[in-house]
Amino acid sequence: MTAPRKGITRQEAVRRVLQGMSDDSAGYAALQTLLEEQFQATLQHQSTRLRALAEQVTAAVEPLDARRRQRVSLVTALLGAQGDMPQLFALLQEDARSKAEADWAALEQMVLECKRLNTRNSDLLTEQYSIMQRVLHGEEDTYAPG
Repeated sequence: MTAPRKGITRQEAVRRVLQGMSDDSAGYAALQTLLEEQFQATLQHQSTRLRALAEQVTAAVEPLDARRRQRVSLVTALLGAQGDMPQLFALLQEDARSKAEADWAALEQMVLECKRLNTRNSDLLTEQYSIMQRVLHGEEDTYAPG
């Protein structure tokens, strides 16, 4: 195992990882709400609302990504390049380890759900755009010889 970054103890590095996980849980819950709002605004063709939501989604994702990068950096500093979260959790005492593992599993599920919602929203927007293009410009093969 390697030592954590200069000026930070191993205990502080682990604390920061665990705090980041907690912050991410709240962040992904907020992102999930925004993605649901985005879906409803898409269904209702609310372009002004969609622009505002796009900005909010971007603002919500930025700290999530920053905490992910910090987590990777701290785990790498503690455990080396091949270090991962299960190895980090193994450093904890039983009660803390069990909680951290459960929190991590829940966080992973939140990430997957947000990815699913984002894909759903993207697919809907793409389909709406495609329909609008066909309405405005007609089918490409509508007047093609048979």
